[in-house]
Amino acid sequence: MPRTSTTINHSHLVIDTGMAKPDATTIVERKGLGHPDTLADHLAERLSRAYSHYTAQRFGAVLHHNFDKLALLGGASEVLYGAGRITAPVRVLVNGRAAPMCGGERIPVEEIVEAEVRAFFAERLREISDHLDIQFNITSNSSPGAVLTGDEVPDRTRWFNPRSIDDLRERRIRLSNDTSLGTGWAPDNTFESFVRELVNHFSGESEFTLSHAWCGSDVKLMGYWDGDQADVVLCVPQKSRHVGSRAEYVRNAETVLAECYRLAGLRLPGAEAHFRLNARDVPEKDELYLTYTGSSIESGDEGVVGRGNRVNGLITPLRPMNLEGANGKNPVYHVGKLYNIAAQRLAQRLHEATDGHAEVHLVSTTGQRLDQPWRILIRLSSADIEADKVQALVAETLEGFPALTDELVSDGIVLS
Repeated sequence: MPRTSTTINHSHLVIDTGMAKPDATTIVERKGLGHPDTLADHLAERLSRAYSHYTAQRFGAVLHHNFDKLALLGGASEVLYGAGRITAPVRVLVNGRAAPMCGGERIPVEEIVEAEVRAFFAERLREISDHLDIQFNITSNSSPGAVLTGDEVPDRTRWFNPRSIDDLRERRIRLSNDTSLGTGWAPDNTFESFVRELVNHFSGESEFTLSHAWCGSDVKLMGYWDGDQADVVLCVPQKSRHVGSRAEYVRNAETVLAECYRLAGLRLPGAEAHFRLNARDVPEKDELYLTYTGSSIESGDEGVVGRGNRVNGLITPLRPMNLEGANGKNPVYHVGKLYNIAAQRLAQRLHEATDGHAEVHLVSTTGQRLDQPWRILIRLSSADIEADKVQALVAETLEGFPALTDELVSDGIVLS
């Protein structure tokens, strides 16, 4: 496999070409909008954006914060045919750090967080919005490295308590906050695209969900594909208020399966497809995926940031994959967010430029310039490429982090 090794913007760049394209065999998972892990991911990102908006508008800069350790602890519910209720609240553990002041002016961190948490659930699972127990575990403790040697206060201790935005080191130079990895690849294969579409179809706003009020959003899919045959295990909950009997639940499930086969016929033409729905159901015992809200978060399940879909919206163990959660991280210098988004976008551009498979790996070193990764590995299936064009795309990506931050803060990017 031909290899080009060079230095670009003080980063060591390796370009491998002529690599084998991924095998057709695919294992892929996607979690829908109401899955507890997706709820945790999306809520953490919403908190980061709300805090970023507030501090950018009030002080002219995004102040230091991270909400990427947020967790949701499931409540309790009673479910009956045609009815249901919440009997214990969902606990929202807001874990992380955020600067509480700037220049002596208080930032209403808890007020911002609480308003966003309640608004989020009112939009996503309105039945839960009045049954929340929000617990704040937010500090402004400094990171390691602030050594006291005399009367001087180490700069690092002011990162979460700045006297002004001039105390923010990233105003002068953006350095990586961590030694970490960003990974991206493109393109999706036919089955991966189908999985994304199918889960969105049942968990988001679609013609199906708008016309079937009983369809819940805590959808989860695990699929296996060998290039000719698709085997899918799918979970789609039903909302108890809209299901009057066991027989009605069974008919609804049959409707879901029929829709699966219809979409498979459109998106996987000529392929053999098998679907198994709500595998734990035992209808004769009324053990069913019947919920009051449409999500298992109502009854004991938990959600944690980083356990859900990757930046590209899928969980793909046979592909290169980063396990770090991007949601809720600071959008200015957190490589766990920025490098994963940048790598995915660069992979897509390289795929379009070479008409082949592309993988991108950006490796950071803590304290090194954000736009100068320690290592950059590009792997391309195309054998005949122009290295200078690849290097130009890499250079554009490395120059684009300030714009990427602006896009994140302005709600221009939706992390899946």
